[in-house]
Amino acid sequence: MIASVRLSFMAIGFLALAGATAGHAAEGTRGTVRGGQLTRSVSGEGPVYSGQTTRVGPNGGTYTSSSKCLDGVVDRCRRSYAATGPNGRTYTGERATARGPYGARSIGAVSGPRGNVAIGAHRRWR
Repeated sequence: MIASVRLSFMAIGFLALAGATAGHAAEGTRGTVRGGQLTRSVSGEGPVYSGQTTRVGPNGGTYTSSSKCLDGVVDRCRRSYAATGPNGRTYTGERATARGPYGARSIGAVSGPRGNVAIGAHRRWR
């Protein structure tokens, strides 16, 4: 009985989420506390959505991130990013994340200005 009630609430929540995300788009720009600027945009159709974030710091450093996600029982996202400091050093990376009802897994790689690569993985269970 409890399992069927839970399943019904999950189905209602999924339908509400699917209706809320169908064909949406949002964009915004705002200033940051220390004088930089942050721009974000999100768009999607059905369970697939994507977004981009750009941040420019007051000292000339920039950070750009773009992601694409798929909603479902297990939410999956893939994000790539690049950051350039005021001194011209550039860092790039990618991260993939899967989040479900029992936990989350994430794996990513970052490459630094001298070509060094760091790979990391993370797992969290609920």
